[in-house]
Amino acid sequence: MLNLSILVEQIAKRNPEKPALSLDKTTLSYKIFHEKVCQTAHALTKKGIGHGDKVALLCPNILQFPIVFFGILKAGATVVPLSIFLKPEEITYHLSDSDSTMFFCFAGTPELPTGKFGKEGFDKTPSCRDFISIGNLADDVENFDNLIMNEKADFESYMTSSEDTAVIIYTSGTTGKPKGAELSHINLFTNAEASTTIIASAEFEAQLVVLPLFHIFGLTVMMLAGIRRSLHLVLLSKFDAKTVYQLIPHFDIRIFAGVPSMYWALLNEDNTEENTNSIKKLRICVSGGASLPVKIIDEFENSFGVPIIEGYGMSEGSPVVTFNQLKTGRKPGSIGTPIWGVDVKIVDDRCNELPVGEKGELIYRGPNVMKSYYRKPKETEEVLKNGWMFSGDIAVKDEDGFFFIVDRKKEMIIRGGMNVYPREVEEMMMRNPDISMVAVIGIEDEKLGEEIKAFVVRKKESKASEEDIKLWTKERIAKYKYPRIIEFIDEMPLSATGKILKKNLKN
Repeated sequence: MLNLSILVEQIAKRNPEKPALSLDKTTLSYKIFHEKVCQTAHALTKKGIGHGDKVALLCPNILQFPIVFFGILKAGATVVPLSIFLKPEEITYHLSDSDSTMFFCFAGTPELPTGKFGKEGFDKTPSCRDFISIGNLADDVENFDNLIMNEKADFESYMTSSEDTAVIIYTSGTTGKPKGAELSHINLFTNAEASTTIIASAEFEAQLVVLPLFHIFGLTVMMLAGIRRSLHLVLLSKFDAKTVYQLIPHFDIRIFAGVPSMYWALLNEDNTEENTNSIKKLRICVSGGASLPVKIIDEFENSFGVPIIEGYGMSEGSPVVTFNQLKTGRKPGSIGTPIWGVDVKIVDDRCNELPVGEKGELIYRGPNVMKSYYRKPKETEEVLKNGWMFSGDIAVKDEDGFFFIVDRKKEMIIRGGMNVYPREVEEMMMRNPDISMVAVIGIEDEKLGEEIKAFVVRKKESKASEEDIKLWTKERIAKYKYPRIIEFIDEMPLSATGKILKKNLKN
């Protein structure tokens, strides 16, 4: 038997006055945190929510996210975290696809009207019967604070099985409609436990949580692993480099976890002496969510003297599969070695394991592998074979056992019969002193099938032309690999977690 809500309950009993959550000037102790979780569980039970029910949660990194999250689990139900950037039709799809019967939705702001969008999406989902606003949305909408106001501050957790579904987390949908990965209590617990060992060498009491908690990276690696270590979680609802600089010394933050675009922003912010000294207080930085160019790693470590360790994961893996670790060694540009309990290998199209140095699909198995895609047996069978999860990522393993991602299998460009991996081209182009960010895609070509195109964000002072970039790259990479088309853009389209949205560039 295992219910993840025990993570909060045990700390509340053992160390009740320890700071648990902070947002702006508000801090909750683990005792108060747990009491609010219990009140939420009572309110859910009165609404008829129990074991096996699905409850959707659309909320930024504010105090209510972890409170509602663990309240749902404590009641024995399943959490369905949703991105705060979804539009009404997308919300309707997620609510319907997950069979959610209750929906907690952030009231939103004028710039981000999530509450309005959420209500519209909810109204078009007949199967979802209760809408609860986190914050004041409208007079006729039930409010979370009122919902739990008079509830008891203790609740005996529903004893779920370790294999029960704790979370249904939706994939980004880059290759079609988003799919809900069913993650069990044991999937998430073991992955959070393994994540704590990655940063065990860094002793600290507080961690900055800027990664969205509705995304699996932030949910497991920051929230679950952080609570597992009894840490003080300092929440930041929107990434802003200036705010990060201020919060690090204020809360004595020693670890920062982010996605590549955040490290790029920290490097390109005004690096005053005060800001530089703030970052230098960190002991370790963690990167995930997308590949981090080696150039950014080198520039960051040279500027601040703080090591960045990179890992690899996916929603279906709860999410962590491999990671670099300071204790066991690291290789910049690699995704490290498998975490505890996880097997990884590289295979060809016939599932034969490939030797060191040969490129193939990365597959893995272990306690982190999802149960299935919710209500999608066909799609599940396509990726789960004999206990192995087929990632769809092309990778290579070196002689020391470190893995390197080459590219997404479905993003590989075939130009005139030759395979071109965008990641390889991007890594080379990022060495160009005129380039700040780059994304490489394949576009249709009548003669070659696909042609290579690069979208480039130039550095502020750069006046390089398209021809300059093209010739520079041509001199440093195989003739069939360099991009024939260069397009300059002011900024990259990014997902909620900072990934470059290549599908938007293709449209």
